[in-house]
Amino acid sequence: MSFGRILVIATNVFREVVRDRILYIIGLYALLLAVAIWFLPQLAATTEAKIFLDLGLAAMSLLGLIVAIFIGTGLINKEIEKRTVLVLISKPISRGEFIAGKHLGLSAVLGVLIAAMTALYLGFLQLGNIPYPLGSIILAVLFLCLQLSLITAVAIVFGVFTSSVLATLLSFGVYLMGNFTQDLVTLGRLSESANVQRMTEALYLFLPNLSRLDLKNLAVYGADALPNPLALIMSAGYGLLYTGLLLAIAILIFSRRQF
Repeated sequence: MSFGRILVIATNVFREVVRDRILYIIGLYALLLAVAIWFLPQLAATTEAKIFLDLGLAAMSLLGLIVAIFIGTGLINKEIEKRTVLVLISKPISRGEFIAGKHLGLSAVLGVLIAAMTALYLGFLQLGNIPYPLGSIILAVLFLCLQLSLITAVAIVFGVFTSSVLATLLSFGVYLMGNFTQDLVTLGRLSESANVQRMTEALYLFLPNLSRLDLKNLAVYGADALPNPLALIMSAGYGLLYTGLLLAIAILIFSRRQF
């Protein structure tokens, strides 16, 4: 697998997605922050400040999620529907390089989006004279990028073998359930049914535990909510490992498809 060919594919994906005016999302995010700061005139107060801190990161996460899923599910599917995949795989590019390049390109777009929205977020915090834990926010944003990269891999896996609409629904389902995997296990234990308990435990093992990559509370509570460094390293490693596993699955499925 050649990193040079992967980088070429990633660059083309980056240009194509940006050309689709996806960066207008940055303007939408700025508008949301402006409306929020206008509706919360007493932002210096503790409660209002926490609301804005939480709202800014929540909006950033939601917009990033929409891009990751709606664009991610169509990255491969669009090439298949337009039959342009026949031209691509006829070139000296392996299917693994094709998948990896697509994922890297969209992850780069998401990185640029998150970086721009973070700059706007910090700017509005300064404008509203809102105290904020800078280090905790940066850490939460970095883990958000990891989470979105993982969701992009989920979207690509589903987009490889099913339609864009179904892949989108399945990806959103994985995201929702992935944020409540711990609750699923608790629910299974409370049900007092062995079958339900086995099913919830299987879902817990199979689905990504996205709550491990969600550090938005750090922006609100700062150092008091900061996990220990070992836990952070293990969570980051978990996210990278799960993303790599998903890409391997996508490559395996894609390599078996006949065009």
